[in-house]
Amino acid sequence: MPSKLRFAVEFVPQEAYWQTTALGILAEKYGFDFCWITDHFNNRSVYVILSLLANYTDKIMIGPGVTNPYLINPVQTASTLMSLDNLSGGRAILGIGAGDKITLNLLGIERKKPLTAVKESVKIFRSIFDSGKIKGFEGKVFTVEKAKVAFEKSGDLPIYIGAQGPKMLQLAGSMGQGVLVNASHPIDFDFALKQIRKGVKEANRKISDIDVSAYASVSVARKIEKATKAATPVVAFIVAGSPPVVLKRHNIQTDSVTPIAEGLAKGDFPTAFGAVTNEMLDAFCIRGTPAECTEKIAALHKTGITQFVFGSPIGPKKREAMELASKEILPHFA
Repeated sequence: MPSKLRFAVEFVPQEAYWQTTALGILAEKYGFDFCWITDHFNNRSVYVILSLLANYTDKIMIGPGVTNPYLINPVQTASTLMSLDNLSGGRAILGIGAGDKITLNLLGIERKKPLTAVKESVKIFRSIFDSGKIKGFEGKVFTVEKAKVAFEKSGDLPIYIGAQGPKMLQLAGSMGQGVLVNASHPIDFDFALKQIRKGVKEANRKISDIDVSAYASVSVARKIEKATKAATPVVAFIVAGSPPVVLKRHNIQTDSVTPIAEGLAKGDFPTAFGAVTNEMLDAFCIRGTPAECTEKIAALHKTGITQFVFGSPIGPKKREAMELASKEILPHFA
Protein backbone atom coordinates (compact mmCIF):
# COMPACT_ATOMS: atom_id res chain seq x y z
CA MET A 1 0.00 0.00 0.00
CA PRO A 2 1.59 3.34 -1.04
CA SER A 3 2.34 5.92 1.66
CA LYS A 4 0.02 8.88 2.02
CA LEU A 5 0.49 11.34 -0.82
CA ARG A 6 1.04 15.01 -0.01
CA PHE A 7 0.55 17.80 -2.53
CA ALA A 8 2.55 20.85 -3.52
CA VAL A 9 2.38 23.62 -6.05
CA GLU A 10 5.20 25.40 -7.87
CA PHE A 11 5.17 29.05 -8.91
CA VAL A 12 7.56 30.90 -11.20
CA PRO A 13 7.68 34.49 -9.84
CA GLN A 14 7.33 36.30 -13.16
CA GLU A 15 4.26 38.36 -12.34
CA ALA A 16 3.97 41.20 -9.82
CA TYR A 17 4.85 40.18 -6.26
CA TRP A 18 1.27 40.49 -5.06
CA GLN A 19 0.06 38.10 -7.76
CA THR A 20 2.42 35.27 -6.79
CA THR A 21 1.74 35.93 -3.12
CA ALA A 22 -2.02 35.74 -3.76
CA LEU A 23 -1.56 32.39 -5.50
CA GLY A 24 0.42 31.11 -2.50
CA ILE A 25 -2.35 32.20 -0.14
CA LEU A 26 -4.86 30.35 -2.33
CA ALA A 27 -2.63 27.26 -2.38
CA GLU A 28 -2.90 27.09 1.40
CA LYS A 29 -6.65 27.70 1.27
CA TYR A 30 -7.05 24.91 -1.30
CA GLY A 31 -5.26 22.38 0.89
CA PHE A 32 -1.79 22.12 -0.64
CA ASP A 33 0.92 21.09 1.82
CA PHE A 34 3.93 22.75 0.13
CA CYS A 35 4.62 25.79 -2.00
CA TRP A 36 7.84 25.78 -4.01
CA ILE A 37 9.12 28.98 -5.66
CA THR A 38 11.58 28.68 -8.52
CA ASP A 39 14.91 30.49 -8.28
CA HIS A 40 16.18 32.16 -11.48
CA PHE A 41 17.96 35.50 -11.69
CA ASN A 42 15.72 36.65 -14.56
CA ASN A 43 12.57 36.38 -12.41
CA ARG A 44 11.61 38.23 -9.25
CA SER A 45 13.59 37.36 -6.13
CA VAL A 46 12.66 33.99 -4.70
CA TYR A 47 13.40 35.12 -1.14
CA VAL A 48 11.32 38.28 -1.35
CA ILE A 49 8.37 36.16 -2.49
CA LEU A 50 8.99 33.58 0.24
CA SER A 51 9.14 36.31 2.90
CA LEU A 52 5.78 37.63 1.76
CA LEU A 53 4.33 34.12 1.82
CA ALA A 54 5.69 33.61 5.34
CA ASN A 55 3.73 36.68 6.46
CA TYR A 56 0.50 35.91 4.65
CA THR A 57 0.16 32.15 5.23
CA ASP A 58 -0.04 30.02 8.37
CA LYS A 59 0.38 26.32 7.57
CA ILE A 60 1.84 25.66 4.15
CA MET A 61 5.54 24.74 3.92
CA ILE A 62 7.53 27.18 1.76
CA GLY A 63 10.94 27.18 0.11
CA PRO A 64 13.07 27.63 -3.00
CA GLY A 65 12.50 24.88 -5.52
CA VAL A 66 15.30 24.79 -6.35
CA THR A 67 18.27 27.04 -5.70
CA ASN A 68 21.87 26.20 -6.61
CA PRO A 69 25.21 26.44 -4.77
CA TYR A 70 27.01 28.62 -7.32
CA LEU A 71 25.24 31.99 -7.33
CA ILE A 72 25.10 32.29 -3.53
CA ASN A 73 27.56 30.73 -1.08
CA PRO A 74 25.96 27.81 0.83
CA VAL A 75 26.65 29.53 4.17
CA GLN A 76 24.61 32.55 3.07
CA THR A 77 21.84 30.29 1.77
CA ALA A 78 21.77 28.48 5.12
CA SER A 79 21.47 31.79 6.98
CA THR A 80 18.70 32.96 4.62
CA LEU A 81 16.70 29.75 5.06
CA MET A 82 17.06 29.91 8.83
CA SER A 83 15.79 33.50 8.69
CA LEU A 84 12.82 32.33 6.62
CA ASP A 85 12.23 29.54 9.11
CA ASN A 86 12.09 32.09 11.95
CA LEU A 87 9.79 34.35 9.99
CA SER A 88 7.40 31.55 9.02
CA GLY A 89 7.26 29.83 12.40
CA GLY A 90 9.20 26.74 11.33
CA ARG A 91 7.74 26.23 7.84
CA ALA A 92 10.87 26.64 5.70
CA ILE A 93 12.11 23.93 3.35
CA LEU A 94 15.21 24.04 1.16
CA GLY A 95 15.42 22.69 -2.37
CA ILE A 96 18.99 22.50 -3.72
CA GLY A 97 20.17 21.35 -7.12
CA ALA A 98 23.15 21.65 -9.43
CA GLY A 99 21.74 24.60 -11.35
CA ASP A 100 21.26 25.13 -15.05
CA LYS A 101 24.56 25.03 -16.95
CA ILE A 102 23.39 27.32 -19.75
CA THR A 103 22.07 29.97 -17.36
CA LEU A 104 25.23 29.90 -15.25
CA ASN A 105 27.38 30.18 -18.38
CA LEU A 106 25.55 33.40 -19.27
CA LEU A 107 26.92 34.86 -16.03
CA GLY A 108 30.42 33.55 -16.57
CA ILE A 109 30.04 31.04 -13.72
CA GLU A 110 31.53 27.59 -14.14
CA ARG A 111 29.32 24.77 -12.89
CA LYS A 112 32.28 23.06 -11.27
CA LYS A 113 31.87 19.45 -10.08
CA PRO A 114 28.04 19.64 -9.73
CA LEU A 115 27.63 16.41 -7.76
CA THR A 116 30.41 17.37 -5.35
CA ALA A 117 29.11 20.92 -5.06
CA VAL A 118 25.65 19.72 -4.02
CA LYS A 119 27.09 17.14 -1.63
CA GLU A 120 29.34 19.69 0.08
CA SER A 121 26.50 22.22 0.23
CA VAL A 122 24.24 19.74 2.00
CA LYS A 123 26.98 19.07 4.57
CA ILE A 124 27.39 22.82 5.16
CA PHE A 125 23.62 23.34 5.40
CA ARG A 126 23.17 20.49 7.85
CA SER A 127 26.00 21.64 10.10
CA ILE A 128 24.65 25.19 10.31
CA PHE A 129 21.02 24.07 10.65
CA ASP A 130 21.90 21.67 13.47
CA SER A 131 24.49 23.68 15.42
CA GLY A 132 24.37 27.19 14.04
CA LYS A 133 28.00 27.03 12.98
CA ILE A 134 30.62 25.32 10.86
CA LYS A 135 34.39 25.34 11.23
CA GLY A 136 37.30 23.95 9.30
CA PHE A 137 35.33 22.61 6.32
CA GLU A 138 37.61 21.98 3.37
CA GLY A 139 36.04 20.46 0.29
CA LYS A 140 36.87 20.25 -3.39
CA VAL A 141 34.46 23.07 -4.26
CA PHE A 142 33.81 24.93 -1.00
CA THR A 143 36.01 25.87 1.92
CA VAL A 144 34.71 27.40 5.14
CA GLU A 145 37.30 28.47 7.69
CA LYS A 146 34.75 29.55 10.26
CA ALA A 147 31.09 30.61 10.15
CA LYS A 148 28.45 31.09 12.81
CA VAL A 149 24.94 32.56 12.74
CA ALA A 150 23.76 34.75 15.59
CA PHE A 151 20.24 33.34 15.88
CA GLU A 152 18.45 30.02 16.19
CA LYS A 153 16.11 28.33 13.75
CA SER A 154 12.52 27.48 14.70
CA GLY A 155 12.59 23.74 14.09
CA ASP A 156 13.74 21.01 11.76
CA LEU A 157 14.61 22.37 8.34
CA PRO A 158 14.32 19.67 5.64
CA ILE A 159 16.73 19.60 2.69
CA TYR A 160 15.40 18.38 -0.66
CA ILE A 161 17.81 17.57 -3.48
CA GLY A 162 16.72 18.22 -7.05
CA ALA A 163 17.87 15.22 -9.07
CA GLN A 164 17.45 13.43 -12.40
CA GLY A 165 20.73 11.64 -13.14
CA PRO A 166 21.63 8.38 -11.35
CA LYS A 167 24.45 9.78 -9.19
CA MET A 168 22.43 12.78 -7.98
CA LEU A 169 19.45 10.52 -7.24
CA GLN A 170 21.71 8.25 -5.20
CA LEU A 171 23.07 11.28 -3.36
CA ALA A 172 19.52 12.35 -2.52
CA GLY A 173 18.84 8.88 -1.15
CA SER A 174 21.93 8.97 1.04
CA MET A 175 21.78 12.59 2.30
CA GLY A 176 18.47 14.32 1.65
CA GLN A 177 15.26 14.49 3.62
CA GLY A 178 13.59 14.63 0.24
CA VAL A 179 14.25 14.46 -3.49
CA LEU A 180 12.62 16.58 -6.19
CA VAL A 181 12.47 14.67 -9.46
CA ASN A 182 11.52 16.67 -12.57
CA ALA A 183 9.39 14.01 -14.24
CA SER A 184 5.76 13.16 -14.93
CA HIS A 185 5.74 9.53 -16.10
CA PRO A 186 5.84 6.26 -14.13
CA ILE A 187 8.77 4.85 -16.12
CA ASP A 188 10.92 7.79 -15.03
CA PHE A 189 10.08 7.06 -11.41
CA ASP A 190 10.74 3.35 -11.79
CA PHE A 191 14.25 4.41 -12.79
CA ALA A 192 14.53 7.15 -10.14
CA LEU A 193 13.38 4.97 -7.24
CA LYS A 194 15.98 2.31 -8.08
CA GLN A 195 18.73 4.91 -7.85
CA ILE A 196 17.33 6.51 -4.69
CA ARG A 197 17.14 3.08 -3.02
CA LYS A 198 20.82 2.50 -3.85
CA GLY A 199 21.72 5.68 -2.00
CA VAL A 200 19.43 4.78 0.89
CA LYS A 201 21.07 1.35 1.21
CA GLU A 202 24.61 2.74 1.08
CA ALA A 203 23.79 5.20 3.87
CA ASN A 204 22.05 2.53 5.96
CA ARG A 205 18.79 4.47 5.85
CA LYS A 206 15.19 3.51 5.04
CA ILE A 207 13.29 4.58 1.94
CA SER A 208 10.62 5.91 4.32
CA ASP A 209 13.22 8.49 5.46
CA ILE A 210 12.95 10.15 2.02
CA ASP A 211 10.07 12.28 0.73
CA VAL A 212 10.10 11.29 -2.95
CA SER A 213 8.55 14.16 -4.86
CA ALA A 214 7.28 14.17 -8.43
CA TYR A 215 8.04 17.71 -9.58
CA ALA A 216 5.73 17.36 -12.56
CA SER A 217 4.55 19.58 -15.36
CA VAL A 218 0.76 19.65 -14.95
CA SER A 219 -2.09 21.19 -16.91
CA VAL A 220 -5.59 20.58 -15.61
CA ALA A 221 -8.76 22.02 -17.15
CA ARG A 222 -12.36 21.06 -17.81
CA LYS A 223 -11.51 20.41 -21.46
CA ILE A 224 -8.43 18.48 -22.53
CA GLU A 225 -7.94 20.78 -25.54
CA LYS A 226 -7.39 23.75 -23.26
CA ALA A 227 -5.14 21.74 -20.96
CA THR A 228 -3.05 20.61 -23.94
CA LYS A 229 -2.71 24.13 -25.34
CA ALA A 230 -1.37 25.40 -22.00
CA ALA A 231 1.00 22.45 -21.62
CA THR A 232 2.53 22.52 -25.10
CA PRO A 233 5.00 25.43 -24.63
CA VAL A 234 6.28 23.97 -21.35
CA VAL A 235 6.71 20.51 -22.87
CA ALA A 236 8.60 22.03 -25.82
CA PHE A 237 11.25 23.40 -23.47
CA ILE A 238 11.37 20.13 -21.49
CA VAL A 239 11.86 18.06 -24.64
CA ALA A 240 14.52 20.39 -26.03
CA GLY A 241 16.49 20.13 -22.79
CA SER A 242 16.12 16.38 -22.25
CA PRO A 243 19.24 14.23 -22.66
CA PRO A 244 19.15 11.44 -25.28
CA VAL A 245 18.92 8.73 -22.62
CA VAL A 246 15.64 10.20 -21.33
CA LEU A 247 14.23 10.59 -24.85
CA LYS A 248 15.17 6.98 -25.60
CA ARG A 249 13.38 5.84 -22.43
CA HIS A 250 10.18 7.29 -23.90
CA ASN A 251 10.82 6.06 -27.46
CA ILE A 252 11.12 9.62 -28.76
CA GLN A 253 13.42 9.92 -31.77
CA THR A 254 16.07 12.61 -31.49
CA ASP A 255 15.36 13.86 -35.01
CA SER A 256 11.81 14.76 -33.92
CA VAL A 257 13.32 17.05 -31.28
CA THR A 258 15.47 18.98 -33.77
CA PRO A 259 12.74 21.35 -35.07
CA ILE A 260 11.72 22.09 -31.48
CA ALA A 261 15.24 22.90 -30.32
CA GLU A 262 16.03 24.94 -33.44
CA GLY A 263 12.74 26.81 -33.24
CA LEU A 264 13.29 27.74 -29.60
CA ALA A 265 16.87 28.83 -30.30
CA LYS A 266 15.65 31.16 -33.09
CA GLY A 267 12.66 32.44 -31.15
CA ASP A 268 10.38 30.79 -33.72
CA PHE A 269 7.86 29.58 -31.16
CA PRO A 270 5.04 28.61 -33.58
CA THR A 271 7.38 26.14 -35.30
CA ALA A 272 8.75 24.81 -32.01
CA PHE A 273 5.37 24.38 -30.35
CA GLY A 274 3.83 22.95 -33.52
CA ALA A 275 6.40 20.14 -33.49
CA VAL A 276 5.36 18.91 -30.04
CA THR A 277 3.63 15.54 -30.42
CA ASN A 278 1.07 13.76 -28.26
CA GLU A 279 3.78 11.23 -27.37
CA MET A 280 5.91 14.04 -25.99
CA LEU A 281 3.00 15.49 -24.05
CA ASP A 282 2.20 12.08 -22.55
CA ALA A 283 5.85 11.52 -21.60
CA PHE A 284 6.63 14.89 -20.04
CA CYS A 285 3.34 16.27 -18.71
CA ILE A 286 0.21 15.29 -16.85
CA ARG A 287 -2.63 17.00 -18.66
CA GLY A 288 -6.38 16.71 -19.04
CA THR A 289 -9.55 16.86 -17.04
CA PRO A 290 -9.47 16.42 -13.25
CA ALA A 291 -10.50 12.76 -13.67
CA GLU A 292 -7.75 12.13 -16.23
CA CYS A 293 -5.13 13.84 -14.08
CA THR A 294 -6.27 11.90 -11.00
CA GLU A 295 -5.73 8.62 -12.85
CA LYS A 296 -2.23 9.62 -13.95
CA ILE A 297 -1.24 10.88 -10.50
CA ALA A 298 -2.49 7.61 -8.98
CA ALA A 299 -0.21 5.70 -11.37
CA LEU A 300 2.74 7.79 -10.15
CA HIS A 301 1.73 7.20 -6.53
CA LYS A 302 1.92 3.45 -7.08
CA THR A 303 5.60 3.76 -8.06
CA GLY A 304 6.38 5.02 -4.55
CA ILE A 305 6.23 8.82 -4.64
CA THR A 306 5.12 10.56 -1.45
CA GLN A 307 4.73 14.16 -2.70
CA PHE A 308 3.21 15.38 -5.95
CA VAL A 309 4.06 18.87 -7.18
CA PHE A 310 1.72 20.69 -9.53
CA GLY A 311 4.41 22.36 -11.64
CA SER A 312 4.18 24.74 -14.58
CA PRO A 313 1.87 25.51 -16.21
CA ILE A 314 -0.61 24.05 -13.60
CA GLY A 315 -3.38 24.88 -16.08
CA PRO A 316 -4.64 27.50 -18.56
CA LYS A 317 -5.47 29.67 -15.55
CA LYS A 318 -3.58 28.89 -12.35
CA ARG A 319 -6.31 29.85 -9.88
CA GLU A 320 -8.98 27.82 -11.67
CA ALA A 321 -6.62 24.86 -12.02
CA MET A 322 -5.75 24.89 -8.31
CA GLU A 323 -9.43 25.06 -7.40
CA LEU A 324 -10.19 22.13 -9.69
CA ALA A 325 -7.34 20.17 -8.12
CA SER A 326 -8.53 21.04 -4.62
CA LYS A 327 -12.11 19.94 -5.24
CA GLU A 328 -11.69 17.06 -7.65
CA ILE A 329 -8.18 15.62 -7.40
CA LEU A 330 -6.78 15.99 -3.86
CA PRO A 331 -9.82 14.36 -2.16
CA HIS A 332 -9.09 11.06 -3.97
CA PHE A 333 -5.81 10.79 -2.06
CA ALA A 334 -7.00 11.93 1.37
